[in-house]
Amino acid sequence: MNCDDVRVALSARLDGEDPRLPSAALDAHTDSCPGCRSWLARAERVTRLTRLRAVDVPDLTAPVLAAVAADRETARDAATSTARARRQVLRVAVAVAAVAQLAIALPILLAGFGVEADPHTSREMASFDAALAVGFALAAWRPERARAFLPVAWVLAACLAGTSAVDIASSTTALVHEVGHLAAVVQAGLLWALGRVSAEPERPLPTALAPGRG
Repeated sequence: MNCDDVRVALSARLDGEDPRLPSAALDAHTDSCPGCRSWLARAERVTRLTRLRAVDVPDLTAPVLAAVAADRETARDAATSTARARRQVLRVAVAVAAVAQLAIALPILLAGFGVEADPHTSREMASFDAALAVGFALAAWRPERARAFLPVAWVLAACLAGTSAVDIASSTTALVHEVGHLAAVVQAGLLWALGRVSAEPERPLPTALAPGRG
């Protein structure tokens, strides 16, 4: 057993590891070897200083919370941007539906186009279509109020779909003549989607995750 082997074993023992040599043999060697005894004294002093030295650990609470808050803010901004884009698309779709319905109703009201068979009924239906078109236009303009028009749109869609099914089943009318009523169902669906998107609240950032707070 030479000095190198002894010092490796002593270092392992200082670190709390298995020295792989009997402790009695290590102590006997250091008692009889001035070099190893001096080395052990220095090693013990270094180990003690290392273990007793105060380590300055920075407080990372604020930066970590700020980073979490920034991630939450970024995710919320992305979700808000997506919702706004979806709402804009729905607003345009509802506005287009309103313009199309008004474009069909006005010629009947103002010029009497297509009223030869039953002028009075045709003008009454055109008046109703024009009023409904104005409602859709208002919903596109103020989407947060779209839900107020939704019951009217759903009742109209349900009535038109029901009466069309009954008339087709009884051969009172042809399927090709009732396809146009699908527009009312589409309009009701667009209005429902617009009202739902516009009613989604923007959730505020939790106070506990705000930068500078714990």
